[in-house]
Amino acid sequence: MARALVIGGGPAGLMAAEELARAGLQVSVAEQMPTMGRKLLMAGKSGLNMTKAEPREAFDAAYGARPEALRAALEAFGPERVQDWARGLGQAVFTGSTGRVFPEAMKASPLLRAWLARLVAAGVVLRTRWRFAGWDGAAALFDTPEGRQAETADVTVLALGGASWARLGSDGAWAALMPGYVAPFRPANMGFGVAWSDHMRAHFGAPVKPVALIAGTRRVRGECVVSTRGLEGGGIYAVSADLRDGAALALDLLPDLDEAEVARRLQAPRGKASLSNHLRKALKLDPVRLALLHEFARPLPGEAAVLAARIKALPVPLTGPHPLDEAISTAGGLRFEALDDALMLRDRPGTFAAGEMLDWEAPTGGYLLTACLATGAHAGRGAAAWATARG
Repeated sequence: MARALVIGGGPAGLMAAEELARAGLQVSVAEQMPTMGRKLLMAGKSGLNMTKAEPREAFDAAYGARPEALRAALEAFGPERVQDWARGLGQAVFTGSTGRVFPEAMKASPLLRAWLARLVAAGVVLRTRWRFAGWDGAAALFDTPEGRQAETADVTVLALGGASWARLGSDGAWAALMPGYVAPFRPANMGFGVAWSDHMRAHFGAPVKPVALIAGTRRVRGECVVSTRGLEGGGIYAVSADLRDGAALALDLLPDLDEAEVARRLQAPRGKASLSNHLRKALKLDPVRLALLHEFARPLPGEAAVLAARIKALPVPLTGPHPLDEAISTAGGLRFEALDDALMLRDRPGTFAAGEMLDWEAPTGGYLLTACLATGAHAGRGAAAWATARG
């Protein structure tokens, strides 16, 4: 029986292990942390967003320019397959109003427990506290509690993760073992710093909604949160790649009104009301959006048309992205040019790669987990086919 080694016990690695076991290979998974799937568990603490149910064109667009291998992986294991996979593990799912798909249990722990139990029942050996240390010829080396270990296998799947949330196992240290193949890691889906004045302290933790975020040519209707250090949340994550790459940020504080209507309402007589009260009553601006307007547009223009234009595109100066290790995910990683369409390393036949260690990025909203599962399945099938052809 052919032997398969999977290095990394996150969603991509476990999915690759499942495909390899299904193909009849003897499979072992090596994970450097004390338990499998730690980042998955963290992602599921506030509700595990597994995938996104939306028109396929919109789903595909979330990944930008997709290399052929990523396109093929997502075609074979897209949102419907993710839902079927969860149901197959006894986890009913539901779709929220925005198209985001969650397990009914919301948490990741029931799904992960069922998945690990199914893998063990299929004969997969799970090893923890095994840290990948590179290769010695055909053997993969690991630092373990019992000392240095060498493992050989007919096929290997690398699923080593990105470079964020190091305490959960994704520290990116593997990149030093593969010089010349790795695009530099950059934060993705992260918050951005803002040098707030003291008057914003009262609004720390407040959500900003409704709002649209404008970054270069991209406009996203979303929600963000005023934090002590800047802006965070799903809306800012959706434009984080544009902001990271140099686009300026502006906020449309009234996304449901056009600029002419905002100006018309501002022209209504205000009597003895202060300008702030007039803005609150005429435009229904809540305290946090009013505070943002004062923060970045003072002194407020007296002309209604000019003030309306500022409200519809309020410039927000940023001090830069939050650090890499605080990002939800990362850009950069193992370049697709180093891989064939089955995700096998061109210079190391029989070794495949999957998951967040590959050089792709996508916004939050179910896209990240879907692509990790999809590339894990794609690499697992490719590795099984390669082993079978040489068996």
